[in-house]
Amino acid sequence: MEVALFELTHSADTPLSAIAKKAGVGQGTFYRHFPNRESLVLEIYRHEMQQVSDYAAQLLETREPDQALREWMDRFAQFAMAKAGLAEAIRLATNPPGTIHKPGPTPLIAAAELLLRANEEAGTIRPGVTTDVFLLALSGLWQIDPRGDWQPQVTPLLDLVMDGLRAGAPGR
Repeated sequence: MEVALFELTHSADTPLSAIAKKAGVGQGTFYRHFPNRESLVLEIYRHEMQQVSDYAAQLLETREPDQALREWMDRFAQFAMAKAGLAEAIRLATNPPGTIHKPGPTPLIAAAELLLRANEEAGTIRPGVTTDVFLLALSGLWQIDPRGDWQPQVTPLLDLVMDGLRAGAPGR
């Protein structure tokens, strides 16, 4: 999976045979697990998304809600920057050419909702922030070039989002 993520991030049309070879996996074994490019791309995306999503609950077990939310935003940004290079492969795998498709609910949405509600209950963010609005605020991440030094741009952006969430919080 790591080899496939690396290769497809750098070139969405990397041959599957080249990925199998670099991963040290026989082509027969590779194709039994991933019969086509779409199945590989979707599995990479699903796996990575699930890891980021699971991280939300883990953080809430060990951090205050606002710290958990901010750390999860950092992890989400890392996910977004890694997936930006894979975006074309994901788009091709999920939408046939000439179609438009809006993705359904994902584990990331559930994770964001979990963190927002924990913070609302703790009084660390303003009440009534919806997951849609929160994710819209994070959409600025997609304006950042993931091939460059993106971290100096991401940190102030996420700090700004967090400051906005805290403004008007009852516990402040």
